Amino acid sequence: MANEKKLTIERETFDLNGKTCYSYFIKGTVRGKEIKAQLAPQDNGGYVLLEIVFGDSNTAELVVGSVSITNDKGKTETFPSYTARNVDDDGEVFECPVKPDRKTDKTKLAMLLH
Repeated sequence: MANEKKLTIERETFDLNGKTCYSYFIKGTVRGKEIKAQLAPQDNGGYVLLEIVFGDSNTAELVVGSVSITNDKGKTETFPSYTARNVDDDGEVFECPVKPDRKTDKTKLAMLLH
């Protein structure tokens, strides 16, 4: 799957029980409406990885790929995959797989990509 549009993942802080946390999202306009698709790491351990990927920045590149899975009946299905990526000043690449947070975020992200 080719990345139809170059999208940027942003992060912002919020307070949760006295602790500062980050939310990750992509903003854009679809049919004149501003929308925001929330993203999350593939698992809870990924939040530490996302902090490393973002470093001192509040933005990262969204890289869109695809994953193919063949079931036991031989049927192959292809699904989109998403990665947050940043490259530091030395050219070192930092990445973390991400996913839409909810079903509605999956739909919003698809709209923003087309």
